[in-house]
Amino acid sequence: MRQILLLIFISFTSFSLGNAKDIDVKFDVNETLNCKFQKLLSKNSKSNFETFLPGEIDYKNIENLKVKASIPSELSVEGLSEFLNEFNNYEVKVVNKDIILFKAFDKDRKYSESSIIDRTSGELVHEITKNIKTDNVEKEISFYNCAKVKVNI
Repeated sequence: MRQILLLIFISFTSFSLGNAKDIDVKFDVNETLNCKFQKLLSKNSKSNFETFLPGEIDYKNIENLKVKASIPSELSVEGLSEFLNEFNNYEVKVVNKDIILFKAFDKDRKYSESSIIDRTSGELVHEITKNIKTDNVEKEISFYNCAKVKVNI
């Protein structure tokens, strides 16, 4: 299932670069999630998508990941990263009964974060891309398993 989710995520991320402003919020969501770190894929000058498991890398679980969405186009995510906490004008916002997907860039478009949350299985994939548009692109793709703490709809 993770490979399928990753394939969908990478395909959508690649597609969304050419089609920015993909906004499709079909459900109101107000959820708080606790997410347990599963693994990290890292691509940088030292590794080419090397896998790190808990205990091999200092990655923490995510407590109180807050996801709020309102029809037709509002989406905010707090608790995933400092960048996303401060910047919630995502270029890609997709919320339906099965997934929540979003992507944000910094103002210079040299850094991006994107994520997909499978609302059915609780899987979360979070991608950080640095040095966009250079020969030294770095990626960190982290995988989590999340459980709802509170649902207020």
